[in-house]
Amino acid sequence: MRTHQSPGFAIRQSGVALLTAMLTVTLVATFASAALWQQWRSVEIEAAERSRTQMQWVLNGALDWSRLILQEDGRNGEVDHLSEPWALPLQEARLSSFLALDSNHTDDAMEAFLSGQISDQQALLNVRNLVPDGKPSRAARQVFARLFTLLKLPQSQLQLLQDQLLASDKASADSDTYNMADAAFNAPLTPYRMEQLVWLGLPASTLRALTPYCTLLPVATPVNLNTASAEVLHATLPDFALGRAQQLVAQRSSTHFKTVDEGLKAAGVNVPAAVEGVGLSVGTHYFAVRGRLRLGDSAVQEFSLLERQGALVKVIWRQREALTAMATASLQ
Repeated sequence: MRTHQSPGFAIRQSGVALLTAMLTVTLVATFASAALWQQWRSVEIEAAERSRTQMQWVLNGALDWSRLILQEDGRNGEVDHLSEPWALPLQEARLSSFLALDSNHTDDAMEAFLSGQISDQQALLNVRNLVPDGKPSRAARQVFARLFTLLKLPQSQLQLLQDQLLASDKASADSDTYNMADAAFNAPLTPYRMEQLVWLGLPASTLRALTPYCTLLPVATPVNLNTASAEVLHATLPDFALGRAQQLVAQRSSTHFKTVDEGLKAAGVNVPAAVEGVGLSVGTHYFAVRGRLRLGDSAVQEFSLLERQGALVKVIWRQREALTAMATASLQ
């Protein structure tokens, strides 16, 4: 028996069919978009991992290159000055042709640029000199007091710095007999880099003012007369005016000092009085290496501390950080 279907019923059936078709298309488009997004995400992750690996290998190579330069310099003598090859900065250089890029990439699509510099850490005042062997040093305290005065920093912060260094060293030395929870509560952590001095309660503004003239090394070290700035020389040598220190820096730019006595005589200070209690040298054992790599839209910089004993150069620590988009743009 045939049933009669009204025109309205047929229209409703057509509407249901159209709606079903639209839902089907929407679902297919959604699934296709999700699959496309997953594929794009996988490609981006792979590209980022490849870029990270390439950056790591290039920076490792740059650090090894720096070590070779310092090794060769160590074989040539114990005097270090700013006219030696290690002191020349590496300006940003294109390295894309040396990278093993995929066949899908060209030099125009992925370019790498490397820059870097080796700096003498004994051209700076070593904060560790304040508490050598876990004991306060009066001579080093006087040196840092002159620097704090020059930078218009409160002497109370210098006292805090020395006291907290003593406390952290004591906690570290007595960790075997102390309860670890009590030691962590009563004393600050031992800092190993300049930026970690904030652990001792040093204000960030004071740390920024000290950073151009100070460093933090594993052991107490002398100041290199051939590489120290005028401010560091002014603080290191007693009764040595900043203007005279600037003249000494200009004088040594033409001829470096071969011995400490030669440098002190050029400075016009009393040799025995200047050497007593103050570490001076014309050679260096600690160097910092800064490497900066720009690969495509990414940029990374690495800081390393190296110790050189003769021709043996070893890495003390390495710190790597990604540069912000603004910092990356400033490199281009």
